Amino acid sequence: MDVTQKIANELAVSPQQVNAAISLLDEGATVPFIARYRKEITGGLDDIQLRLLDERLLYLRELNSRRETVLKNIADLNKLTPTLEQTIKQAETKTLLEDLYLPYKTKRRTKAQIAREAGLQLLADTLFNDRTANPEQLASNYLNKEHKIDNVQAALDGARHIIMEQIAEDAPLLTNLRERIWQNGLIKVTVAKDKEHDAQKFKDYFDYQEAIAKIPSHRALALLRGRHESLLSIQLLAGKDDKAEHQLCTQLVARHINITDTTKAADAWLADTARLAWKVKLFTRIDLDLKQRLREAAETEAINVFALNLKDLLLAAPAGEKVTLGLDPGIRTGVKVAIVDKTGKLLTTETIYPHAPRNQWHESIATLAKLIKKYHVELVSIGNGTGSRETDQLVADILKQQSDLKFHKIMVSEAGASVYSASELASKEFPELDVSLRGAVSIARRLQDPLAELVKIEAKAIGVGQYQHDVNQVQLARSLDAVVEDCVNAVGVDVNTASVPLLNQVSGITKSISQNIINYRDEQGAFTNRKQLKKVARLGEKAFEQAAGFLRIRNGDNPLDNSSVHPEAYPLVEAIVQKTKLSIRDLAGKAHSLNPNDYINDSFGLPTVNDILIELDKPNHDPRPEFKSVRFKAGVEKITDLVEGMQLEGVVTNVANFGAFVDIGVHQDGLVHISQLADKFVKDPRDVVKTGQMVSVKVVEIDVARKRIALSMKKQADEVSKVKATKPAKNPTIKTAPAMENAFAKALKR
Repeated sequence: MDVTQKIANELAVSPQQVNAAISLLDEGATVPFIARYRKEITGGLDDIQLRLLDERLLYLRELNSRRETVLKNIADLNKLTPTLEQTIKQAETKTLLEDLYLPYKTKRRTKAQIAREAGLQLLADTLFNDRTANPEQLASNYLNKEHKIDNVQAALDGARHIIMEQIAEDAPLLTNLRERIWQNGLIKVTVAKDKEHDAQKFKDYFDYQEAIAKIPSHRALALLRGRHESLLSIQLLAGKDDKAEHQLCTQLVARHINITDTTKAADAWLADTARLAWKVKLFTRIDLDLKQRLREAAETEAINVFALNLKDLLLAAPAGEKVTLGLDPGIRTGVKVAIVDKTGKLLTTETIYPHAPRNQWHESIATLAKLIKKYHVELVSIGNGTGSRETDQLVADILKQQSDLKFHKIMVSEAGASVYSASELASKEFPELDVSLRGAVSIARRLQDPLAELVKIEAKAIGVGQYQHDVNQVQLARSLDAVVEDCVNAVGVDVNTASVPLLNQVSGITKSISQNIINYRDEQGAFTNRKQLKKVARLGEKAFEQAAGFLRIRNGDNPLDNSSVHPEAYPLVEAIVQKTKLSIRDLAGKAHSLNPNDYINDSFGLPTVNDILIELDKPNHDPRPEFKSVRFKAGVEKITDLVEGMQLEGVVTNVANFGAFVDIGVHQDGLVHISQLADKFVKDPRDVVKTGQMVSVKVVEIDVARKRIALSMKKQADEVSKVKATKPAKNPTIKTAPAMENAFAKALKR
C-alpha cells in the first residue's frame, strides 16, 4: 500500500506535502514545530492536519507491518497464490487483513481439524463440488474406526464441520454479512436476572433497543459498562424482524456457495450446512466483531470528546500575575489556606475551621483578613468541592466586614487537585508541606494560570472526560498528550518561571532537559537570552531548533526572545527593521500595514513572513481569552434551593455529545441537554459551548432524589417556565428530560 498517497487522498492534500511532513516527523520534529516553523516545507499543513497525518501514519505503518507478517506466514505454508497475495496487498483495514489471514492461522484443534485428521477432507470436497453425489452413500466409504468414525452420520458430521469452517473463513462473505448486520442490526438490552436493585443507575436500559450503527458513543459505553458489571445483558439482533433477517442471511450464505435449489442429491444437506454455518460460525463471529466495533467507535469518540474538553480547559483564561489566596474547602477537616505570590511561589499556609463541628466563623474571618492584608492578596480562589458555597459565604462576609480590602473571589474547579497533592512532583516541590495543604496551593495557582498548573496533573484525572476509565488507555494517553503539547506550545512558556512538567511539554524538550534547564536557572540565575539555552546540559542543536521558538524570556537582551519568532528568523526581522527604519517595539500596531511580499527571500517564504509580521504587530499575544469570573446566585447553595424558572449564572464543566454540564454552585452540576442549548437546532454541543465558558441558564426541572438538574440556555421563554422563583418547592422531585441520557449523565462525571 502506498501510505503517502492514501494519506494525501484522505487529507485532500498533495503527496509532496505528506512526504515532507513524514520526513520531518521521522527526523524527530514535533507537530507544533512543523505547524509553526516549517510551513514552506509542508505547504502550510496546520496542526490539525498534522495530527491526523501522524495518527494515520502510525495505523498504516502498523497495517503494513502486519501485512508483511501475514504474507510471510502464508508463504511459509506454501499456500500464497498470486491472487491471494494481491488481495492481501490491497487490504486497507486491519479487520479485512485478519479476515483474509483467518484460514491460514494456527488455531486450536477444532472439530474441522479433527475431521481432517480422520481423512474426511476429500468427502467434504466431493460433497461441496459434486451436488449429484448422494451424501449417505458417499460417506459410507469414509468410515474410520481408529478415528471414531463408526457410522455414516459421524462421517457426514465431520465433513459438515470442515465445510462450515471453510464458509466461515471466506473473507468476502464474512465482510459482506458483517456490513449487512452493522446496517440492519439492533442491540437489545435487558436487566440481568435478579439484578434490578443493583442496576438502578442503568434503569433506563432495563428494556431498551436501538440500531447498533446509530448508538451514540456515550450510550454505547454506558451499555458496555453495565454488561461489564454483570448488571445488563446485551443481545445482537440481526434486524428489526430478527427471524426473517436470519433466514435471509442463511439464504445469502447458501447462494454464496451456489446452492440455488434442492433438486440435486447433495443440495438439501448442503443447505442445512449453510444454515448451521451462519448460525454457529458466521453470526457468532459477527456478533463479537460488531460489539467490538461498537466499543472501538465509542472509545474513539469518547477520547475525541475528552481531548476537545481538555483543550478548552487548558486554554481557559488566566487571571494573571496576582497575589492569590487559595482555599481548599472542607467541613469537618477544616478549610486549607495557601497564599502564592505573583509568580506562583508559596508564601504561607494555614488551616481554618469555620464550619461544624468547630464553627469558628468569626475567628476564621479574622485569620483570613489578616493574611489578605499582610500579603496584599488580590484574588481569592475557592475550590468547588464539598463546603465550597459555605466557604464562599465566609469570604463574602470578609468583603462586607472589611470594606478596605480590595480583592475578588472566584470559584474554580478543584478536579485533580488531590491527585497533584499526592504526586511525586508535589512531594519534591513541597516536601515539608501536608498533602491537604498542597491542594490549596494548586487551587490558587490554577486561577493564575490554568495551563501551567494543570500540566502537572495526569490529564485523565482532570475530570473533563467521558467514561475515561473504560476506553483504551494507550490511545487515550496518546491523544491527551498531543492536546497538552499543542496547548503549551500555542501559548509559549516563560523559561525563567516554568516548572519541569510545563517545560517537558515544549517541543523538543525531554524531562531530563527540563530539569537541566531549572538546574542551570538555579545556578546561573535567570536566562537573559535564548542563546544561553545552548549552555544547558544535553540541550543540543536539534533540541534548540525544536524548542527555541516556544520558550519566552521576558525583559531579556532581545525583545524577540519574548516572542514566537524563531531565532533562525531573526535576520529577517533585522531586514524589516532596516527597511522600515522602525525599531522592533515601534513595529507594534504598524507591522500589519507592511507588504509581506517585500520581505520574501530564498530562506523565508510568504507563510513565515506573514507569521512574523503578525507577531511584530501584536507582540506577546496570548491566544487565550480575557479572564472573567462567574458570580453564583446568593442564597442558592444546594439543590433544594432551586426552583423551576430560576435564571442563574454558571460555568461549563464538561461537554458531551448529548449536551453540557454546568456548575451553578449547588455541588451538583446541571445538564443542558443538546435540545436546550439554543433556540435553533444544534448538531454538536461544541458549536455552542466550551469547557470553562460562563453561561446564563434557566432551571427547567429538578430531581432531588436522584440529584439531577435539567437546565436550558434557550432565550425564548415559554409559559411553563414562568414560575415565580420565590420559595423552594416543598417536594421538587421531577423527572429530568430526556430520560435516555440521564442513566449515564452521573456516570459521565467519574
